[in-house]
Amino acid sequence: MRLQAVLVLVASYTFTSAVADSFQSDCSAIASGFNISNATVWFSEYVPAGTNLSLPENNVTCALSYQVVTADICRVVLYVATSTTSGISMEAWLPRNWTGRFLSTGNGGLAGCIGYADLAYTTGLGFSAVGANNGHNGTSGGAFYNQPEVIKDFAYRSIHTNVVVGKQISKAFYQKTHTNSYYFGCSTGGRQGLKSAQDYPEDFDGIVAGSAASAFNNLTSWSGHFFTATGPTNASTFILADLWPIIHKDILKQCDTLDGAADGILEDPSLCLYRPEGLLCAPNTTNTTGCLTTPQISTVRKIFSPIYGPDRSLTYPRMQPGSELLGAPQILYNGEPFSYTVDWFQYAVYNDTTWNPATLSPRDYAAASRIDPGNIQTWNGDLSPFRARGGKLLTYHGMEDQIITSENSARYYEHVIDTMAAAPSTLDSFYRYFRISGMGHCAGGEGAWSIGQTSLGPTTPLGPSSNVLMALVQWVENGTAPETIRGTKFVGDNPTAGVDFTRKHCRYPFRNYHVGPGDPKNETNWECIQQGSVRDKWLL
Repeated sequence: MRLQAVLVLVASYTFTSAVADSFQSDCSAIASGFNISNATVWFSEYVPAGTNLSLPENNVTCALSYQVVTADICRVVLYVATSTTSGISMEAWLPRNWTGRFLSTGNGGLAGCIGYADLAYTTGLGFSAVGANNGHNGTSGGAFYNQPEVIKDFAYRSIHTNVVVGKQISKAFYQKTHTNSYYFGCSTGGRQGLKSAQDYPEDFDGIVAGSAASAFNNLTSWSGHFFTATGPTNASTFILADLWPIIHKDILKQCDTLDGAADGILEDPSLCLYRPEGLLCAPNTTNTTGCLTTPQISTVRKIFSPIYGPDRSLTYPRMQPGSELLGAPQILYNGEPFSYTVDWFQYAVYNDTTWNPATLSPRDYAAASRIDPGNIQTWNGDLSPFRARGGKLLTYHGMEDQIITSENSARYYEHVIDTMAAAPSTLDSFYRYFRISGMGHCAGGEGAWSIGQTSLGPTTPLGPSSNVLMALVQWVENGTAPETIRGTKFVGDNPTAGVDFTRKHCRYPFRNYHVGPGDPKNETNWECIQQGSVRDKWLL
């Protein structure tokens, strides 16, 4: 028996070694043996799990020099020309433990930065995954200046190209076609996911699109209008950072219990019609460290109001109340022009480096929307082709998003309803939107914000009820659509410290309501209740 066990171990070791050798040799061969039109494969390499992969060629502004790889992969690095004046740098990560699933990652901001963290996360889950640099390197929009083809890459072509090429690489390496194709992204990555559903319905069977930067031109106008609202730091209208915690406390005082629980988290900020007048300084006050002057009260009203074009049509919804402690004052209300707005208007909309962000006005809002560089707007409400081929779209947005207001995701959902003349019950068959209370922009916040949209370590829940990506997989492959997405709040946002609390986040248009009595941290004390349309709020 002992000899037999030894022989089994030897046979097992020999087989495992042979598999390892085959995987590694196939990886080495793919760079020289694979031929793609308009593509140059720079190299392929075997990278074992646990490697802290050095990224010496990654642009310094992408702020990532290393990435820990979570599975044995074959890494393929290449360049693909998209026109005579543009092209993308992309990577395909092919895991040994391939499940047969293909996935494309997305990008963020105006950045030309490959999403290495998402590549590591998803290949660890067994997806063959691809990512690209959006057609330019680094976080500046300067690459767009007088370069319409580069803008097209950023708007839509980078994702579509890396999907087409990536599927070829995956098939060549594994010698068989993928079973299902997925997309996974947030922010600009969320917009890219929506753009794929709108314009390339054949690319993906399932799409996770978080905190989507849709209505992109209008978003950049909205991001820039905060500077015109606050003025510079020495203006009477500017609000010092120390005052925002006071404003946040006042918002909670007025709105926290609208969801039935005073827990410091707004489940549905769209219900909060905040009025700042209670913070107005008393007449003749000389110490304004704990109150707001009349000009500052006006600034707060502007921040929590929509913006409109010259014809008074809606340009973009208001900032939702509740994000004041997650960085909105430091990012948007800091008395400086928002860098993405400056770059987009100077290098893409006007091709004029002298354009002054202090002069941003409704006429500029309208111009950006009309010019729509690269067809980037991403506001097509007709998802019929995507639905017809059986695609599934799962979107989410943090209710404390400090960069893109969550009210725009609800607005897009309503836009799809209007365009397709479809009730929410009809949209449920292929499109579901989840509002994640207490979550900032894509991640972070005091709520149960971890939903599998990023890797937090080995204890991150991977079951479909608690992981938005795996929920999508179950929906696509088994036909089981998610009714809720359970979010997890780790103690100190550290998975190794344990779970603080969980909460089931409702699909829109349902909203979470505390039906206690009982601890708000107990998810069983919450219930998804029906609510009416909130479209009329954007038409006021």
